[in-house]
Amino acid sequence: MPHASNSIPKTFKIGGEIEVHRLGYGAMRITGKGIWGAPADRAEAIRTLKRLPELGVNFIDTADSYGPNVSEELIREALHPYPNMLIATKAGLTRQGPDQWTPHGNPDYLIRQAHGSLQRLGVEQIGLWQLHRIDPKTPRDEQFGAVKQLIDEGVIRHAGLSEVSVEEIKAASRYFKVATVQNRYNLTDRGSEDVLDYCTQHGIGFIPWYPLAAGTLTETGAMLDTIAHRHGASKGQIALAWLLQRSPVMLPIPGTSQVAHLEQNVAAADINLSDEECVALDGVAALHGDAR
Repeated sequence: MPHASNSIPKTFKIGGEIEVHRLGYGAMRITGKGIWGAPADRAEAIRTLKRLPELGVNFIDTADSYGPNVSEELIREALHPYPNMLIATKAGLTRQGPDQWTPHGNPDYLIRQAHGSLQRLGVEQIGLWQLHRIDPKTPRDEQFGAVKQLIDEGVIRHAGLSEVSVEEIKAASRYFKVATVQNRYNLTDRGSEDVLDYCTQHGIGFIPWYPLAAGTLTETGAMLDTIAHRHGASKGQIALAWLLQRSPVMLPIPGTSQVAHLEQNVAAADINLSDEECVALDGVAALHGDAR
């Protein structure tokens, strides 16, 4: 599995035109417990968001369902008008309470939610909008058609998918150019390896959610400890560095609501793993976590 550690690209062009630094930021954790309501420390969440451009992070991933609405509203408060930044958002999951997520792919609903995100973020066009889930209760072609309509009407510029198979990417591609795919993937969970390989071959940005596999890095054994110690880094930083070297289309979006943790995550982009270290990390057994 090649990593090309000596020539790691620092940026990626989403949709072939919007250039972002490959290590982005996931804005799910700036909400309350269970991704519901306001954050426990609102001031620190705002400080964390304001620190992003200072650290060179210009790609933020959020969704209408984070809060709901809370994440988008905080991003606007802290960062509008987003100079040289891409704020990507999503729709397709509804919320009934903390940690409750229900797919909802009715075309009218998706279109309405995209317009709502447009207003909450305070932009004229959403640079990247992703279908948060393909709703099994709604014909997927109708959902893809809604995305195409949003593009045709100029509400969104580029569109992506989340938690999909290669076959679903191909099906959606008949309606619009798939710019990004956001699937769960990390050092200990390689269930989307085939999807990542497809994205790499076709220049589709791959956004791994749950990139740090929060509870499972501690179970990966001595090898990760050894590599982390060698680089004077944390396990999480090594996990992010491995992701960045796994594929040039990889766009990790570690999330946090604390400035210190953000700074630690961003520093991972400067870690250059050797080919031998990458191969060793490739062999870490797949474990499973639970996040969204």
